[in-house]
Amino acid sequence: MAMQTERITRRKLSDEVLERLLRLISNGNLKAGDAMPSERELMERFGVGRPAIREAMQSLANMGLVSISHGERARVQDLTAQSIIRQVDVSAHLMLQRSPDSLEHLKQARLFFERGMVREAAVKATAEDVARLRANVEEQRAALGRAEAFMEADMRLHTQIAAISGNPIFVSVSEAMLGWLKAYHTELLIWSGKENYTLAEHMVIVDAIAKGDADAAEAAMVQHLQRSSGLYGLKG
Repeated sequence: MAMQTERITRRKLSDEVLERLLRLISNGNLKAGDAMPSERELMERFGVGRPAIREAMQSLANMGLVSISHGERARVQDLTAQSIIRQVDVSAHLMLQRSPDSLEHLKQARLFFERGMVREAAVKATAEDVARLRANVEEQRAALGRAEAFMEADMRLHTQIAAISGNPIFVSVSEAMLGWLKAYHTELLIWSGKENYTLAEHMVIVDAIAKGDADAAEAAMVQHLQRSSGLYGLKG
């Protein structure tokens, strides 16, 4: 009976350094805002050359765990849901550019997400939350004819609805999906009259949240997103 091959792969020095640096951050020896040890200190501590240290530090930066500025010591970053999700922004845009299916999947995911968020908002919204949403709709109304400002107010309203949940991960997911979709907006709405549809739909959504009617809020959100879905597409 032939023996199964189990090759032992020699790890790169930079991988070993990375593992040890990750341990220093995860166990709290290095906290958010702390300066990382200098390259020379790390070289002496781990007994490795400068290339291994630099490669490991770059890996930490790519993960969003440290910030590297020219001429300054790298610093440990405060990890938040927002900073973590931002790490995938470039990859998400590349995926969407390459695949019409991915864009459709994103639209479907957003619809699923927003249905849950608006129901949560209808249950949890305070008078202050509702006032904030109504003020946003008025800001959007004031931005009629200014496409960029109108879209920013649009995105802000959806993020405010997610924020009523009290869960920062929901807010970060909302911001991420809206940001990814924005790049695939196929028209700026100035002449099309669709701005007024959007405003009217937003008012219905906010009214349902104000009444605490989760079913009506969900139905209004579904109608709004299904109507506006066609405004997002890959450019030829």
